[in-house]
Amino acid sequence: MAAKGKVVWVSGPAVKADGMAAAKMYETVEVGEARMVGEVIRLTGDVAFVQVYESTSGLKPGEPVFGTGLPLSVSLGPGMMGNIYDGLQRPLNIIAQKSGAFIGRGITAPQIPQDKPWDFTPRVKVGDEITGGSMLGTVPETDLIEHRVLAPPNTPKCKIVDVAKQGKYKIEDVIANAEASGGEKIALKMYHRWPVRIPRPIVDRFDPEIPLLTGQRVLDTYFPIAKGGTGAIPGGFGTGKTVTLHQVATWADAKVVFHVGCGERGNEMTEVLVKFPELKDPTTGRPLMERTILVANTSNMPVAAREASIYTGVTMAEYYRDMGYDTVLVADSTSRWAEALREISGRLEEMPAEEGYPSYLASRLAEFYERAGRVRALGTPERNGSVTLVGAVSPTGADFTEPVTTHTIRFIRTFWALDTRLAYSRHYPAINWMTSYSGYVSTVAKWWAENVSKDWELLRNESYEVLQREDTLKEIVRLLGPEALPDEEKLILEIARMIKIGYLQQNSYDAVDTYCSPQKQVKLMRLMVEFHKEALNALRGGATLAQIRASPTIPKIIRAKFEVKESELNKLDSIMDEMRNEFKTMTQQGEVVKAVAK
Repeated sequence: MAAKGKVVWVSGPAVKADGMAAAKMYETVEVGEARMVGEVIRLTGDVAFVQVYESTSGLKPGEPVFGTGLPLSVSLGPGMMGNIYDGLQRPLNIIAQKSGAFIGRGITAPQIPQDKPWDFTPRVKVGDEITGGSMLGTVPETDLIEHRVLAPPNTPKCKIVDVAKQGKYKIEDVIANAEASGGEKIALKMYHRWPVRIPRPIVDRFDPEIPLLTGQRVLDTYFPIAKGGTGAIPGGFGTGKTVTLHQVATWADAKVVFHVGCGERGNEMTEVLVKFPELKDPTTGRPLMERTILVANTSNMPVAAREASIYTGVTMAEYYRDMGYDTVLVADSTSRWAEALREISGRLEEMPAEEGYPSYLASRLAEFYERAGRVRALGTPERNGSVTLVGAVSPTGADFTEPVTTHTIRFIRTFWALDTRLAYSRHYPAINWMTSYSGYVSTVAKWWAENVSKDWELLRNESYEVLQREDTLKEIVRLLGPEALPDEEKLILEIARMIKIGYLQQNSYDAVDTYCSPQKQVKLMRLMVEFHKEALNALRGGATLAQIRASPTIPKIIRAKFEVKESELNKLDSIMDEMRNEFKTMTQQGEVVKAVAK
């Protein structure tokens, strides 16, 4: 590797290098005698602006800059699953063995294990025609994930002339040889590299019609997100963004989970690193890390690597999507990522836009969220997969009008707004049901009708209408007091209280309540809606509001979320029958009282 230039100017992670006329935009370079990883982000004549992904402390003008001729890329192959990477896909466990608790400058390590043999089973034979993205074979990466070895997306149409037999191979071993129509020889290995800033190509993109089930009632019922969809969860300090994202990552019905800790505090990331390896996969009981990849880039790590971390994460997610898996990536948080953009932009002396963020903030956010989707992958056999992107936003002072939040809203379809008042009143998840929204309700309703309950959308709308009416009535109560309302409006307040406590609140630390299946969600919601209808009929039939409020089934309905296990859902039907009989008796008593009064 020849030296291309030399350092002439240093400002934190931003470095100017002279003599770089042969460099390309977004080329990866190695800076200084320590060979620190960097990336060319601007070219002016033969002067290159480089953002360095490591601490530049001690770097001085005159030190050499080495070019690689390649863009910032990740290695995609067996050995990624269960790993903990930094923002550049360097495995932190191996880095820790080399340099201790902190990443030393210039430290490198193979992105995926070079020496580990994998059990490879071929899925092609001599004479088969393949193209980019075609499946060459399979490797049991973990007990939960079958790794499907894919030809690189840029592979031309070619014919297999030689393929390895079933057996153990390392990732650098050639597992197939192919020949293109022009006679070009192509050697295929179990892994390939792909630039992180370029989306992996696809054949077709599908409409987002299948919900990503998270087991969280307020998300799945009121503000669902579809597989291949986009969502954001903004909230102030202490409102529960991280815990909510942990719940999504733990319980979402995606095959592969990616958690990108982007500029968060070290103690929060430590909780993820300690907690995730201990978690069990809900469906199989195996360790959750067997289908999880973590990208950790804490706030005390180099700021430039933070900017690269979400691209690293989404490129790995696209790779597993191309295998035919549903993947979900949670980024915590895109605000810290945007702050990294702002810092680098400032050091490059670019003209700032609102609140100091660069003018290209919106386009960078769009580039990230556009990489979500449910798609048909390249190659044969035919495979469908998805990447669902959920980004946390940490607006200063919980101000949702700040630039990162407002620009994010433009590119996402599910908005889970966390409310500090709800959080401080111990209502978790603290998602405000009046300011949150989902653009996927109508598209996923068909799936719910076909797979869970035909009246899901009707039940959702009726229960949500109660919450909306309660929000309107609260203004009257503040001005005139609750006694100014007629009994039917007071009943709305009572039903809304039941929905908020018995349905919207969910305890992530309770063994039963931490996850709620779609079937249980519908049964609980039907209990609330039917209670409202029966109570209204009883009220009109002569029963008093005091009698309804004293109903013994109210506490049973509220407690059902953590008292009724998934294997005991018939108990909810018993509560429904008990509630109907109770209101039938109440109505009959009311009719007797009316008759006596006449």
